Amino acid sequence: MNYEDLYLTLQPQEKNVKDKLSALQKLFKAISRETEGGDIKSLIKDLNALAETASALSDDITQVQDTVSAFDTASYFESGEFADQMLSICREQNVNVRGEFPVYEMFPYRVKLDTENQDIYLDRKKIPCVRPKSFVELVKKGQDKLTKATFNAQTFLNELSEAYDLAIMKAKKQPGYDIYLTNLYKILVPMSRYRKDYDQQSFAFDLARLYSSDVQETKNGKHFQFGPSRKQNKAIRILDQNGQEQYLSTIRFYEGETSLFTAEDQAEKR
Repeated sequence: MNYEDLYLTLQPQEKNVKDKLSALQKLFKAISRETEGGDIKSLIKDLNALAETASALSDDITQVQDTVSAFDTASYFESGEFADQMLSICREQNVNVRGEFPVYEMFPYRVKLDTENQDIYLDRKKIPCVRPKSFVELVKKGQDKLTKATFNAQTFLNELSEAYDLAIMKAKKQPGYDIYLTNLYKILVPMSRYRKDYDQQSFAFDLARLYSSDVQETKNGKHFQFGPSRKQNKAIRILDQNGQEQYLSTIRFYEGETSLFTAEDQAEKR
């Protein structure tokens, strides 16, 4: 089962409907002129033509309805065919995707297939779409829009640094200590209702743009360094400037060229 087959079948059927609608519109305009001008003979003739065209239109609409009804949407989703075709189109469109049925990540979006209701969720938004190609194009369009959006890496880094200072103060740690990025996210967006507008995936996208930028220090001259962690649930997946996935878990800010702590020093504390 493939929606593209249904799409090809519907194209000529929809054209028939469009042609009939166009003919009806022309006949209606003619009838209006004939009514106004008192041309009864032509009026009767065109009214008959209108009735015949309307009947033919009804038949064409019924044909479209039958074709669409014959497409088993529930089976299409439940069998995994929709997902397989979606992944295939992602490869064709160069859309990075990972995960397993029914939950995927198309950075920075989270995609969930609701097989029971034949819906797709793009983050928290329900997308009523049964055509894999259209859905992937929607994702790619959104990714391109995000990529082109104005982003000030310097400002974002400064804000991260300020959140970091609060985090180490609360944790009673010295500057240069690794702090989880997920902890900084909660400081940057402390109220849950605001996280709907700036969720963790949006945060990850900004981290990716910072990661790929040329910015190396804050406005106060502090350097920073991302780091890994043994705790997989703390890792934030991003795509770098080459489209390669990277996993960022922590960040440290420090004065000078080197950090007070090495990765080995802090590994024992995790």
